[in-house]
Amino acid sequence: MKTFYKLLMLTVAIVFAGCDSELDKAPIGLITPDQVNTDPTLSSVKSSVTSSYQMLSSTLNLLGSWDWTNGLVLRSDFLLQDIASGDMQKKWNPDGDQAWMDQIANFSFTASNGGFNGQWSYDYNGVTRVNQAISYLTDKTIIAKIGMDSNLNSRLLGEAYFLRAYYYFDLVTNFGDVPLLLKPLTSFSDAYAVSKRTAKDEVWKQISSDLTNAVSLLPGTKYSDTTDKWRASKGAAIAMQAKVALYNKNWQEVVTQVEALKALSFYQLNSNYFDSFDQTKKFADNEVIFAYNHTEKAIPVNGNGLCALIGWGFIAPTQNFINEFEANDSRLLYSVDVKNQNMNKLLGNITGANKGYDDSPSNKIFIRYADVLLWEAEAYLELGNYPQSIAIINSIRSRARNSVTALGTTAPAGTLPDRDVTSTDKTQIKNWLMHERRVELGFESQRFNDLKRWGTAKTLLPNFQDINMVYPIPQKEIDRSGGSITQNAGY
Repeated sequence: MKTFYKLLMLTVAIVFAGCDSELDKAPIGLITPDQVNTDPTLSSVKSSVTSSYQMLSSTLNLLGSWDWTNGLVLRSDFLLQDIASGDMQKKWNPDGDQAWMDQIANFSFTASNGGFNGQWSYDYNGVTRVNQAISYLTDKTIIAKIGMDSNLNSRLLGEAYFLRAYYYFDLVTNFGDVPLLLKPLTSFSDAYAVSKRTAKDEVWKQISSDLTNAVSLLPGTKYSDTTDKWRASKGAAIAMQAKVALYNKNWQEVVTQVEALKALSFYQLNSNYFDSFDQTKKFADNEVIFAYNHTEKAIPVNGNGLCALIGWGFIAPTQNFINEFEANDSRLLYSVDVKNQNMNKLLGNITGANKGYDDSPSNKIFIRYADVLLWEAEAYLELGNYPQSIAIINSIRSRARNSVTALGTTAPAGTLPDRDVTSTDKTQIKNWLMHERRVELGFESQRFNDLKRWGTAKTLLPNFQDINMVYPIPQKEIDRSGGSITQNAGY
């Protein structure tokens, strides 16, 4: 009976994770049904939260063994955001290798493309783990049995709510209506009940609810845990509330949440642009709000696999992206060293030291203060407060022109001059904002969603069509559900 139950749980996970390899190997760090139902310990409950972060990493082969076809070698953010946006191309020297990536670049994909299956798989594996963690942390009997301190219980639960909101934010922005799983699945009837898409408005409501819970539960300190500084914090949860408001065009709420974040006095722009990405300054800078902490030589492995791909010739800038930078903008070389074919922001250094290293300790940045400030600039623009919007844009430009460059020099006079703060031309200011977001946030997996939000994707991206405002639901998920999960229109 125990063997059947394990198989049942694994099958349920497969339905929603979209990972064929699960037949042979359960996700790393996943709590087993035996632990869930009969023997939770303080260690296993804490581990259930820690393992919930893992699906945000760029570590190689967490869900399979070199399964490129199903998009499972690593998370697909760089494909679905950076390559799709026209900032990045598959390789420095394009070839036929992994042609499914090219299909995303030119919007010639179908619902069977591995990029969508991969993102869906990583996100729903994350949701599955988080739901298990929440079920532990909200069970008073379990908490009493394992003797968990109430402050630790609140903090871990706050982290879990944040993570579930983050995974669903990624799902709803990529796919629109998606199945909404809020508790562990323990039977086939549970699986069938959620084997359908939930309207995106309801998903957004759940995201907001989870973030509200996270803010109320997380401690009012910069780091939730002074030892594990990578954990989700109150600042990260407030920032995500602002981002949710941004994506739903609730402009005043964006300002309200960003001002609440500022009131914490935890964050400011680093004096040097590259400090947020420098692997020697992880969690010692002033700007990073939420990042995945890649570490080398860990068991299980926890390195940044994107660095391996860079060493194999993958991940290169487009010429269009390079052309976007103004003369002497220090952010260009800090982002990419064209001469040496190094993606410096992703490598975590300006020497190419991690190039080809699949266990690189360079972090994956999800939220940083410059990004948040530009959300507020956009909100002020839409609210008609042009001076405030321009002032924020100028603060970002000021930091860039005053950063010591990757060559150790200072920018010449006249570099990145301030935008005219007296402008009342909304279109002009919006163009300034869009430009600044592109050069400031290049390769940080923000651009494609920005283009969709702004309604400029169809104009700027060759072959983009209205149906591409959302990606197709992975065909494997539709097939496994027997059609109860439906496809997005046009695919």
